[in-house]
Amino acid sequence: MIDQIVKSLTLEEKAVLLSGKTVWETFEIKNKNIPSIFLADGPHGLRKQEGASDHLGLNQSIPATCFPTAATLANSWDELLVEKVGKALGKEAKANNVQVLLGPGLNIKRNPLCGRNFEYFSEDPYLSGKMAASIVRGIQENGTIACPKHLAVNNQELRRMSSDSIVDEQTLREIYLTGFEIVVKESKPKAIMSAYNKINGIYANEHKELLQDILRDDWGFEGFVVSDWGGDNNHVEGVRNGSHLQMPSTGLYGPLEIIEAVENKTLSVEALNNRVKELLTVLLNIPEENNQMSLDFEEQHKIAYEAALKSAVLLKNNQLLPINDEVKVAIIGDFAQNPRFQGAGSSVVNAKNVEITNEVIEKYPLNVIGYEQGFNRHGKEDKSLSDNAINLAKNSDVVLLYIGLDEISESEGKDRERFNLSKNQVNLIDKLSELDVSIVAVVSAGSAIDFSWENKVDAILHGYLTGEAGATALLDIIVGKTSPSGKLNETIPLKYSDIPFGDEFPQKDEKVLYKEGIFVGYRYFDKANTEVQYPFGYGLSYTTFEYSELIITQEGVKFKISNVGNMSGEEIPQLYIGNPTEKILRPEKELKGFSKVFLNPGENKQVFIPFDETSFRYFNSRTHNWEIDTQDYLIYVGSSSRDIRLEGTIRISGNANKAYNLEQLPNYQQANLLNLSEKEFEILHGKSLPNNSTSGRKLLNENSTIQDMYEARSVIARFIQKRIQNMIAKNEANGKTDLNLLFINNMPFRAIAKMTNGMVSMQMVDGIVTMVNGRHIKGFGNLLSSFSKGVIKKQKLKKKIRGM
Repeated sequence: MIDQIVKSLTLEEKAVLLSGKTVWETFEIKNKNIPSIFLADGPHGLRKQEGASDHLGLNQSIPATCFPTAATLANSWDELLVEKVGKALGKEAKANNVQVLLGPGLNIKRNPLCGRNFEYFSEDPYLSGKMAASIVRGIQENGTIACPKHLAVNNQELRRMSSDSIVDEQTLREIYLTGFEIVVKESKPKAIMSAYNKINGIYANEHKELLQDILRDDWGFEGFVVSDWGGDNNHVEGVRNGSHLQMPSTGLYGPLEIIEAVENKTLSVEALNNRVKELLTVLLNIPEENNQMSLDFEEQHKIAYEAALKSAVLLKNNQLLPINDEVKVAIIGDFAQNPRFQGAGSSVVNAKNVEITNEVIEKYPLNVIGYEQGFNRHGKEDKSLSDNAINLAKNSDVVLLYIGLDEISESEGKDRERFNLSKNQVNLIDKLSELDVSIVAVVSAGSAIDFSWENKVDAILHGYLTGEAGATALLDIIVGKTSPSGKLNETIPLKYSDIPFGDEFPQKDEKVLYKEGIFVGYRYFDKANTEVQYPFGYGLSYTTFEYSELIITQEGVKFKISNVGNMSGEEIPQLYIGNPTEKILRPEKELKGFSKVFLNPGENKQVFIPFDETSFRYFNSRTHNWEIDTQDYLIYVGSSSRDIRLEGTIRISGNANKAYNLEQLPNYQQANLLNLSEKEFEILHGKSLPNNSTSGRKLLNENSTIQDMYEARSVIARFIQKRIQNMIAKNEANGKTDLNLLFINNMPFRAIAKMTNGMVSMQMVDGIVTMVNGRHIKGFGNLLSSFSKGVIKKQKLKKKIRGM
């Protein structure tokens, strides 16, 4: 049937189907019964804009349930729970007539300073993939379309729309694509969002090997690919190489580009028909909307609470928690009154029912003697706030200290500037630690932070970004109503300088060199035998678990877990596999399975964790294939990556080939990345490294960013860029984040055509760039000429598609 529909479509109708009609909607063709669909942000809560949309899609949205962010959910290691959150997200989308929910995000946490880490699950691709597969299954249960993002190697916000990720093939497949592979194969999402950046010189949205050979042919993806908003570099190249939907609307300029390319024979009709057919396969199978569907926000809130509860991580406990009602408790910290429960950017949810600790704590049998703000959340020193907090603490037995990163620290469009907490918060910790009181630090942050102050407090409960129901969830753990069960989805290093190439992040030039290769997160720290603050997979409980009776078979591992403590709780046993091959670079061990097990005191259960297709494989960049080495593999079962309780081996047969001469990669062999040269990375990469741009006045092009205007030849352009930087700095000094400014500053000139709803064409962008390069009269003339020609072309196309 779809073949017949495609045959019946005119060239103009096919072209408009592959472009947005508005910021969030696609074109419909009524006489062919092809519906329009609505796409909305939603990694951890629906963000559907109210009223008319702004061009960047960042205006106020309708009230919705705010669930914990992906970075928080991953700490639960609970596939059933995450699927439950997905169902709730899909239900909310359905009730608001949203067909496509843009999420989850599952880019790898390569460096803790990435401004968008709070939206991503983990430093580990296996955990990321399993969590993403779970939430996608839930979202799509009722017919809502999930859209995992951003495919791929999208790991910094600076220059995110124009940077070029230079990565070797083994690392690309094992670290940055495995999570996407798992989600595609296990939960079959009907959409995928491509990334802004280039991968080894080719834009992700135009990458045939990525979008066609790997995504569709290898993994069996049967959905459509949508560009990130404004991330469609060249619409024709995207369509040719496997991308379908250009978003947001470019007016009719996008369809015109396709029409002209077909007429000029630079885009084949076959390629166009393939993309239209693949898109319609999804659009024509979307269930009819149920506009009468009701939404129980109280029930949604309960799910948000459960997710926050099971995702909180107890990092330290000197037998202080849980606290009882006999002690005098002081509440200190701005976050107790003004909770930090989500990140900033396109994922910001207009939360329906945000809990505030100072309000909900009244329901608990605690002897609370008062509250003090303690510090300015944006880092400004205020002695009176600190003094008031100290005076309150002197009269207490226990301080519940609510600290964390502020909204400016973690945001889309801007990477973090520091690893540590603000200085005024650390100073307050120092002062409180000198008193004769016990301190519980309750932390709010979307990614790893510096915990060098941990010896000055008695307990640390890390909630990450809890969503709207976090206050109750964390208090339930603090008073012992529930035992904490979350475990870290990432390694927390002792200090930022321990992170490989941390001084180069974010890369300020166009080329971003992934020199660490496969040694990301615990893969590096374990191989290099580097001490860490808290290891990957780590988290404490109020009870104690014992592991025993390991049995290893060709199908998987069996073992027994016993709760030998006095409280019910959940444990997360983790399966790691080591491959001591001499044919290719390998980490010491890699996560290959996990489970979450509930046990009452004195209870024990046998746990089975199966092997799967990822368990023993590695990617050989010489043969360009996944291979398995004939080897005695090391099997580890533990409570974290550095708390291994059971060990064994298993013999696995395979057909591996030698990948490269490891003698040429001595520093990679030992994960001695501090001494790594670019020459060694070049050998690993298998090709010469591209040169990065140099500073100084230079000619800019359509893929240069707005911030590059500080190097422009035009004094006017340099003045405009300086004004933008001053406005950003002024906002941050006032504790505010202007997302539109951050977005504009990072976007390339071509995005002016992609993000202005048809006001500007690519030809007009050429005129703008000419002016920026100092040729003002010629550029302005080109701008006017292109505008006039564009108006005429759009009018002609409007007549042809009228009545669609």
